[in-house]
Amino acid sequence: MKTKQRKTRRILSTPYRPLPKGERGGVQLLLIHAVEHVGKQGQVVEVKPGYAYNYLIPQGLATIASDHHKRMVEKHKVKLQQIEVARQAELRKQAAELAKQSITIEANATEDGHLYGSVGAADIVAALKNNDVHLSADQIKLEGPLKELGLYTVKVRYSSEVEGELKVWVVPTVAAEP
Repeated sequence: MKTKQRKTRRILSTPYRPLPKGERGGVQLLLIHAVEHVGKQGQVVEVKPGYAYNYLIPQGLATIASDHHKRMVEKHKVKLQQIEVARQAELRKQAAELAKQSITIEANATEDGHLYGSVGAADIVAALKNNDVHLSADQIKLEGPLKELGLYTVKVRYSSEVEGELKVWVVPTVAAEP
C-alpha cells in the first residue's frame, strides 16, 4: 500500500522581506539602539545581510531603513538625544562609583607571588556580584589574565564613550587552620 505524501509548506516565524540594498552590497538598516562598532541610535548603517537577519533585527536593535522610519527618527531626534545624554550621565555616575571601590580576589599562589592559575574577567565579575555591582565579562577590559599577586587597575567599559577604572587586589588564599 502506498501512502500519499502531502506537500507541506514551511511557515517562517517572520516573513522574509528583502531589505534595501546599500552601495557596497550590504543592506541598509536604521539603528533603534546604539550598537558598538556599527553606529549610534537613529543612524542609517550598511551591514552584511546575515548580520542584519540573524542578529540586529531579531534582537530589536535595528529596523528597515524605510522613509517612514527615517521621518519618525528625525521627528523624535531631540528626544532621543536627551534620552542618550541622560543614559551617558547615568553611566558616568556608575563609573565614578565603581572607581571608589576596590575588590579583593583570593587565589592560590607560590611563595614568589606567581599564581597557579590566573584571574580573568569572569573572576572579577563574580567578585563584583558579591558587592552588588552587576557587570558582564565583556565590559571588563584586561591586557591579559592577571598571573601575579598585587594591585591592578582594570578598565571597565560601560559604553563606547564611558570608561571607568576598578582597583583589583589579588591576594594569596589563606589556608584554614585545622
